[in-house]
Amino acid sequence: MILCNFADMKRRKFILDSALLTAGAAVSAHLPVMGAVRHVSSPGIRLEWENFTARMKYTFTISGSSRTSTPIVLTRITWNGETGYGEASMPPYLGESHESVDLFLKKVREDVLPRFDDPFRLDAILRETDDIAEGNNAAKASVDIALHDLVGKLLGQPWWRIWGYSPENTPCTCYTIGYDESDDIVRQKTAEASGSRFLKVKLGQGDARDRRMIRLIREVCPRTPLFIDANQGWKDRVYASEMAGWLAEQGAVLIEQPMARDDIEGNGYVTSRSPIPVVADESCRRLKDIRNIYGAFDAINIKLMKCTGLREGHEMVTLAHSLGMDTMIGCMTETSVAISAAAQLSPKMRWADLDGNILISNDPFSGMKLVDGRITLGMLPGIGVSDRLYGSVQDNCAQ
Repeated sequence: MILCNFADMKRRKFILDSALLTAGAAVSAHLPVMGAVRHVSSPGIRLEWENFTARMKYTFTISGSSRTSTPIVLTRITWNGETGYGEASMPPYLGESHESVDLFLKKVREDVLPRFDDPFRLDAILRETDDIAEGNNAAKASVDIALHDLVGKLLGQPWWRIWGYSPENTPCTCYTIGYDESDDIVRQKTAEASGSRFLKVKLGQGDARDRRMIRLIREVCPRTPLFIDANQGWKDRVYASEMAGWLAEQGAVLIEQPMARDDIEGNGYVTSRSPIPVVADESCRRLKDIRNIYGAFDAINIKLMKCTGLREGHEMVTLAHSLGMDTMIGCMTETSVAISAAAQLSPKMRWADLDGNILISNDPFSGMKLVDGRITLGMLPGIGVSDRLYGSVQDNCAQ
């Protein structure tokens, strides 16, 4: 008897339907197709989505929260037989959920897309999507990513090439080590990441716990450069600036978000005294935030789930560089869909934190690959992602 998780079977059908719709399109996305090929030509732009839960390999703890899974919504936009994939990842602190994304996407499907019959009108479609309501940034990103994937496939080119980026300029990504009470688990996580060029350490748990994390990691990887993410966990600016100096002595090369997101003056105090760059994360979500924090940080961390997707992320790169600020491409807990989309921007980044798909155990897609820790960009059109399709149903269910 075949036993299979119903949600997984439903997800396979979601992905399989997309692959069948994609087959026979004018520009092939080179996705694997199961079963008979059928040609579909549908009028208008069609948006569909389904709920998904990403399962963490380890309990993920940052300053203020812990979780073992992350709710995600997978989207697809179809036009004239071609399909683009998108994603909304919703860590609890962002304030979005399966329910909120469902309500938002219904408005996109009912109020925005019927007014357009051409997906190449990216700017207009995404501007109207953004105008539906404040917030909902991950939901907006799921539309943006799917639309970019679709248009890239229709053009037959990946977005890094459409933008004219040089793939040899991609940075190495870090591997994130979240806080854990167990010394053995911290050592185990570090050992598993020992081949990474950079380790990202989540701090902000208090002085003794923060120093303990660094000590344990250094027992296993004594020389690997560290990215430090305080996640707004340091409350005193003098202490934070002193920690920046100590962490630099321990091999840290940057610090993300030392103080609370709205404490621009406090973060600026730390930046002015830190021997290593200070990067804005929570303080810089969207394009409009860059000028508000200019001078208080050395760099910004661009995340598609914060900034509503590739359209605005691309604009943020341009503005930040024009102001002399460095850029970092980051992620939430995401599948290869959102990670591969973010990777399209990576040639313009000094640093990268694109390990969200590596930290989960049930990624249903295949996309951007790391070679010796470096982001690689291929010629697969759109955002550069394909579905795994889980093999056959029989291969993935217990007999």
